[in-house]
Amino acid sequence: MTCIQGFVGAVPTANRAAFIDHAARAVQDFRDHGLVAAVECWGDDVPSGEVTSFPLAVKAEADETVIFSWFMWPSKDVYDAGMKAAMADPRLGPDQNPMPFDGKRLIFGTFEPLVEHGAPQKGGYVDGFALAVPAANREEFRKQAAAFAPIFAEYGANWIMECWEEDVPDGDVTDFRRAVQAKPDEAVVFSWMQWPDKATRDAGSARMMQDNKFDGMEMPFDGKRMIFGGFVPVVEL
Repeated sequence: MTCIQGFVGAVPTANRAAFIDHAARAVQDFRDHGLVAAVECWGDDVPSGEVTSFPLAVKAEADETVIFSWFMWPSKDVYDAGMKAAMADPRLGPDQNPMPFDGKRLIFGTFEPLVEHGAPQKGGYVDGFALAVPAANREEFRKQAAAFAPIFAEYGANWIMECWEEDVPDGDVTDFRRAVQAKPDEAVVFSWMQWPDKATRDAGSARMMQDNKFDGMEMPFDGKRMIFGGFVPVVEL
């Protein structure tokens, strides 16, 4: 099964070009170790929340922009072998490709695809999400997400991915579980929705708010802790 590696970080806004160069070089080098696809996205419409949000998740400062990214590996075994090889690859080390951001605040983990609808395209606009779902509600969440996906496609989305926690490590400063205030009996879900462009996304979001299909519908998770934002792809493999 495909293995999804998800990331959220905070990059000094002034380092945008340096980040794009760093990420573009890194994904090409990771490809030599088995990576099959990657998208790095720059924050465009990322709200700050009082309880949870992407900026809070990575302790973003006023002069920083949130990034949302994913890598796709053919399987968890290929991912594990690839990461081991990458650790010994000098091209991916700080001497040859230093990070233009604070890596201590980068949050990451691996996830397994649970729902996929549509197909990716180059460019476009991405809505990114992270949320905490009771582990016991996995199947209920999957069914609801699978039912919603065609509706979002009707609104204009071309690719919807819902990915369930596989290996989400605890961090010293930040991590995915703290990002969504996950409880011990909850799993982290990492998701994205790709649109042809921001205008289509804005129109689709407006339709979503007006659609009575969602009236009175209960979610199998605490929506108040879901974090989300709009992003522009800047590096694609």
